[in-house]
Amino acid sequence: MFNGIKDKLKRKSGAKFLKAELSKPKAEVKRKKGITSIGCIVDLDKFENSNLFYEFIEEFSLRPNAVKIIGYKSFYDKNSPYSIPVFSGKDLGWNGNIENSYALEFLSRDYDMLVNYYNEENLLLELMTVKTRARVNVGFVEVDKVYNDLILDTPMNNFKVFKTELKKYLRVLNEIE
Repeated sequence: MFNGIKDKLKRKSGAKFLKAELSKPKAEVKRKKGITSIGCIVDLDKFENSNLFYEFIEEFSLRPNAVKIIGYKSFYDKNSPYSIPVFSGKDLGWNGNIENSYALEFLSRDYDMLVNYYNEENLLLELMTVKTRARVNVGFVEVDKVYNDLILDTPMNNFKVFKTELKKYLRVLNEIE
């Protein structure tokens, strides 16, 4: 019973932190125009093939380690092997903190582009989005537009269409050639 109340209070403090962060102007990332590093936050409950994001390396002619991926699972077994780092709702701490070493390592970097690959509102995914320092945020139309600079109306389960549309708009914005 105590854990249920504690989790509810953590969620409430996380939502309060998120609301406060969204009311502030977005922190500017001092990086040159162009895409040289990509961060991807993926909802693994809805899209399991996270390794497809490594296609961005070839698609945008990036260095082999230029794409960093972190996945969210509503429940995961810490002993199960995952191909990418994973975090869950159990990693939510007080005041919107995320208590997961993989998430902290992901958040410690600056990115040229952050791909928010989720199409439903979720406190943990939104906290990761707000805390990640990126020049351009890309996501889906179903999620509140305050989280993304570039919003694509593509089906989440069709990564090829997403990638094609993303490349088209990045070319229009002179981010890639």
